[in-house]
Amino acid sequence: MRLRGKVWKYGDNVDTDAIIPARYLNESSAEALSAHCMEDIDPGFASAVREGDIIVAGENFGCGSSREHAPLSIKGAGVSCVIAVSFARIFYRNAINIGLPILESSQAVAETEAGHVLEVDLERGEVRNLTTGRSYRAVPYPEFMLEIIAAGGLIPYTRRRIEMEGG
Repeated sequence: MRLRGKVWKYGDNVDTDAIIPARYLNESSAEALSAHCMEDIDPGFASAVREGDIIVAGENFGCGSSREHAPLSIKGAGVSCVIAVSFARIFYRNAINIGLPILESSQAVAETEAGHVLEVDLERGEVRNLTTGRSYRAVPYPEFMLEIIAAGGLIPYTRRRIEMEGG
């Protein structure tokens, strides 16, 4: 699976309240949440982000509460992937559960700026900065996690597996 998009860059410790402010947690659809994604730290993000764009961030992305609303708002906004130095453990699992690809690559983060264009190969764990011509390694996903992401998340993946098994 290859992804390509323009970079939106953020720093360390972007918490779930920064990703989707708590005042919008009464919403549950990705579309409704996406309208408010990142609005407290980047007010223009939701109106300017384009389908396929990529978020690049520092350490501990998605820290804070365990709400699934955060990765859901990012995916709903059209972001194809998040690349960070590290992710909060619960955010990492929630992102995979809803089918949002996330990768850890400190070197890619350090050498990428807002507005650069990246191409990501999830199977190989490779990030190419098309603006600078540099390539970076990320930890590739195990096959079953790629299948979850390709299916659009854990629930569609599970449904597909049950159907395949004749259930």
